[in-house]
Amino acid sequence: MSSHDAVLDTAPDPAAPADRRRWIALAIVMTAAFMDLVDVTIVNIAIPSIEQDLGASFGAIQWITAGYALAFAAGLITGGRLGDIYGRRRLFLVGITGFTIASALCGFAAGPEMLVASRLLQGAMAAMMVPQVLAIIHVTFPAHERGKVFGMFGAIVGLGAVSGPLLGALLTQWNLFGLEWRPIFLINLPVGVAGVILGRKFIAESRAEKALRLDLVGVALVTTGLLMLVYPLTRGRELDWPLWGHLCMAASPLVFAVFVAYEKRKTRKDGSPLVELSLFRVKSFAAGIAVQLTFGVVLGIFFLVWTLYMQIGLGWSPLKAGLTGVPFSIAVSLAAGLSVQKLVPRFGRKVLQAGALTMAAGLLLYIWEAGRYGTDIHSWQMIAPLVIMGLGMGLIVAPLTDAVLSDVPREHAGSASGLINTTGQMGNALGLGLVSVVFFGVIDEKPLTSQGAVGRAFADAFQGSLWWVVAVLAVIFAVMFALPARPKQHLEGADGSGEGAGAGTEEQELVLTR
Repeated sequence: MSSHDAVLDTAPDPAAPADRRRWIALAIVMTAAFMDLVDVTIVNIAIPSIEQDLGASFGAIQWITAGYALAFAAGLITGGRLGDIYGRRRLFLVGITGFTIASALCGFAAGPEMLVASRLLQGAMAAMMVPQVLAIIHVTFPAHERGKVFGMFGAIVGLGAVSGPLLGALLTQWNLFGLEWRPIFLINLPVGVAGVILGRKFIAESRAEKALRLDLVGVALVTTGLLMLVYPLTRGRELDWPLWGHLCMAASPLVFAVFVAYEKRKTRKDGSPLVELSLFRVKSFAAGIAVQLTFGVVLGIFFLVWTLYMQIGLGWSPLKAGLTGVPFSIAVSLAAGLSVQKLVPRFGRKVLQAGALTMAAGLLLYIWEAGRYGTDIHSWQMIAPLVIMGLGMGLIVAPLTDAVLSDVPREHAGSASGLINTTGQMGNALGLGLVSVVFFGVIDEKPLTSQGAVGRAFADAFQGSLWWVVAVLAVIFAVMFALPARPKQHLEGADGSGEGAGAGTEEQELVLTR
């Protein structure tokens, strides 16, 4: 269930005079969304600096990123429900306040344990804040203005995705006041405080007239199942793969089975389950969720091992690593716009499948270059594989939601889009957990007796990880055959109904840039 399912219950009257303060409210919620996006992408580039400064283990490093994704995924649907019940302005203010406090705790973390705990809190608070952003836009702006507003929102999303790594690189490289990596979190404090003060004054309150009830038992079950899978994957290598870890991973499917049974009972009891299980009877939706989950795994593995490869393996500075990623970000943005506006309406799901193949081709080129040039590889030599990968990713991420929602009844579009977002974050957390196996498992087999040996070990592990990513993309390509050949377009203002579907699509754009 998305926070947007019942937005129309409190939508503004088109005949009523528009409140000029709505543009200030828009600036506030878009700044909050930008802050959240930047905070996700900014962390990866600073991970080696965090590892060195805090003496964090590689398992802790994985949890700094995976913990955020897991907390965000677990709370995303509940955050939307809470906004419907108690007020979207109220939940937005709670979320941005908590996010700001968590950012301060991250910035002043005395050790890796405190940083991991603070990142978990940050993810949970983002789950309260993010679902309200587009709901507030929906109830604040009349229908004829929303197209322009969502265009502005899309530009902010793209800017956040591109600027995060660069900003993180600059803040880490500059070492402001001797704080090293800490300013990447502390920069949120003035922005968050301003958002709280201005949000109280300029954002109007809204609620859903018929909000669904909370399903806290469902949240607890799905979170427990995920933890039983991801935590042993992340910590297993450091603990020499203990028996309890294998037992937890083996038992996690049983917990998910209990979750499904409970959701069926919840549906019969009060009609407000966490997950609308009837959606999975729609073949294209079930296939799309599988694509979303596995694509999240791809992103979780690639971005972490890429950062470690460049900064620890090759010894590059954060700024050099950040600048190296710029062509990738630009390629994603260009392909995303082209795919939605020109390609998908003409070629349908073939565009998404071409994206998977293109991304795999870029990875294969990257594998070849990493093997060919070893630790002597230069930034300019990475441009070609990164651009090819970025083009492939752009062809997938932008039209994927419409493809998944294509055959979903409009009354369930909000619920479906919320589930898509959550599944993507779950896949990301799972991918980050798998880094222990596909990346660090290779490094453990190498003698790290010198910096040169470290570089070679990281280069080998990077290549091995990319082979895993290519294999997952091959699975994604095959599963995409179950998507509709011609996905319907759930666009804002396409007709007089189902505006919640438009919200879901835009929220997906927000979440996928993570």
